[in-house]
Amino acid sequence: MLKQGLMAAALALILPALASAGQHDLDTAEGVAKVMRKIQCSLNDGEAATYWWKGRAFGRRMGMSDKYLFDVEGMNIRHCETVRDKDGNYGYTLKTREILLYKDKLTGAAMKTWKNPYTGEDVEVIHIDNDPVNSGPSFGMARDGKPMKFPAEMMNGRWWMTSAIPLYYTNILSGDYQKYIGGQYRATEMFNFMGDIESLMDENVAKPNVQIGWVRHSDWLPWMEMAGRDGIIYMHTAGLKLKSWDDMPETLKKEIAENYPKYTAPPPLDDDRENETSWTFFKKLMEERGGPEPLKREFPF
Repeated sequence: MLKQGLMAAALALILPALASAGQHDLDTAEGVAKVMRKIQCSLNDGEAATYWWKGRAFGRRMGMSDKYLFDVEGMNIRHCETVRDKDGNYGYTLKTREILLYKDKLTGAAMKTWKNPYTGEDVEVIHIDNDPVNSGPSFGMARDGKPMKFPAEMMNGRWWMTSAIPLYYTNILSGDYQKYIGGQYRATEMFNFMGDIESLMDENVAKPNVQIGWVRHSDWLPWMEMAGRDGIIYMHTAGLKLKSWDDMPETLKKEIAENYPKYTAPPPLDDDRENETSWTFFKKLMEERGGPEPLKREFPF
């Protein structure tokens, strides 16, 4: 009996230590970096991860009720690579590319043209084709050089985090007189990430399940041809990190096969190109076509 009692006491001390041995340590910069990396991609260098999301887009103008404009569906394919800083601290870089399709709210098909309800004009739809959208390196440290606090709430076996990113910068489609007439791009990107604590903290799980929410408030999209009219467009979506690229809806896979074949894989890990945005992509497309069309104004005098 004494021997059994000693064994039980020993197990009571050993088992908690064993349980925590396979967990990421959020009190260290490396532990935080690895957990943040698992949310973004995978702990395995070069292993692709695919995010998918779907939702709706609305328009808002002063003195009018909001308008349901069209549906949106997007995906981002990505992978990470381990890096070390000059002191040997663990970090990672992220290489991604993404598309966002503007879809007919009745048929669900990716639109080629769209009737603008504010102007009554039929306009060509320019879908988002951002390649690349890279970031890094990230080392899990705060500005003071200490381990950053893992920015998530944890309760009842779940974790979640939210972030809002206000954007305000010179619109690259505008001219040289920003100081005098404005022409800044305004937007706010809002993200929600959530999942189960067990897979996130387990060092043996390289790519845990993650659910996402994405909301974007911004100036009108350039292809809408709103010509500086007041108002904004906002999008509300939800999605998840898929187990594999093949888990995407068949309609989106078909669209990618026909029009965006490179989106079956992320950019190479050594990709050093400048990031693309919907605005830079639109500008390049217009320049390839010989430049933007001049704005025609009718004056009463």
